[in-house]
Parts: sequence; C-alpha cells; structure tokens
Amino acid sequence: MKRYFITGLLIWVPLGITLWVLNLLVGSMDQSLQLLPEAWQPERWLGFRIPGLGAILTLLVIFITGLAAANILGQRLVAFWEAFLLRIPVVKSIYNSVKQVSDTLLSSDSHAFRKVLLVRYPHPEAWSIAFQTKLPDEVAGRLPESHVAVFIPTAPSPVNGFYFFVKKSETIELDMTVDAALKTIVSMGVASDGNAKLADLRSRYAGNE
Repeated sequence: MKRYFITGLLIWVPLGITLWVLNLLVGSMDQSLQLLPEAWQPERWLGFRIPGLGAILTLLVIFITGLAAANILGQRLVAFWEAFLLRIPVVKSIYNSVKQVSDTLLSSDSHAFRKVLLVRYPHPEAWSIAFQTKLPDEVAGRLPESHVAVFIPTAPSPVNGFYFFVKKSETIELDMTVDAALKTIVSMGVASDGNAKLADLRSRYAGNE
C-alpha cells in the first residue's frame, strides 16, 4: 500500500510542480497585455480571456527588439537609450549591474561558465564542482602563480555560491557540460549522469599525488 502511494507521488509531484511553474510564468507574461490600450486588448473584443496571448506578445516583442537592434540604426537607438539610463543616479547603478551580469551569462561570445572544474572546497580533503569564470586582469597581475576564477554554486540552489581565485594546478577540468553540472548540483547528485566520471577522475588524481 505504501509503495503504491509513493509511486503515485513520484508521478504526480514533478508533473504538478511543472504545471504550476508554467502557469506562473505564463500568467506573469500575460500581464503584458495590460500595457496595450483598452480598446486593443483581446479580452475586450473577443469577450473572453485566452491564456498565453500575453506570453506570445512578450516573446514577439523580445524577438522584434533583437531583430531591430541587429542593424546600425537599432544599435544607435539602444546606445542612446542606455546613455540616457546611465545618467539617472539610482537607475544607473541598478541597470549597469544587471546589464553586466546578463551580458556575461547570455552573450553568445561570452566565456562565462564554459568550463566545469573540480576544486578543493571547503577543506583540502573535499572536492566541489565549480564553474570557471573570467579572471580580472588586475587580480591576475597580482598573483605569483597561474590562477583561475571560479564560481562554486551551492546545492540545491545553484543561484547562490562563492567566488574564489584558485591555483590552476589545483583544479581538475571535467569532461562535463554546464547543463549536466547544474543538473548534478540541483539534484544533489541523484540525477547525475557523470558520477562515474567524477569518481574515476578523483581516483586518478589521488593516485598521481
């Protein structure tokens, strides 16, 4: 009886949470319809609400914005708009910080989180998964040996973590994608396909010491 109940939970809990998250996202994006003039709102001239229209509108606006910013005129308009925002005291700090993070993470030519490493943390006898990030030039010039900048995420929430500079010789580069590493961290190793590789690398590294 208990086994059947747990089996049912394992089926319905992930499905329920997935549907809840999707409903939350679609509902949030549907709020973009409120920006339209009242006479243009679909609910007014259709007589009923269609969930997801706001999400389609949001994605369409994002796509058109990216398309417009790809040409010279669009780039000039974006530069003008950013220059205007950066002149506003409080807005300047918020916008500049958010833009730097988004440019680093979302840019197609960015090297953020392009390598997955093993580093010794939180003590010399432990290993943690880390993502290699950009090492500031000022820091690199001050350190006597070759170092790398790493972000060590916390489990099960990889949004939070620690940012360290560690010796490159004391890291192990993993043959693992960023997505697989994030999956390992979020599931705390339960849903990882790379556990065998991690164990093999640890044993090989320990054998070389």
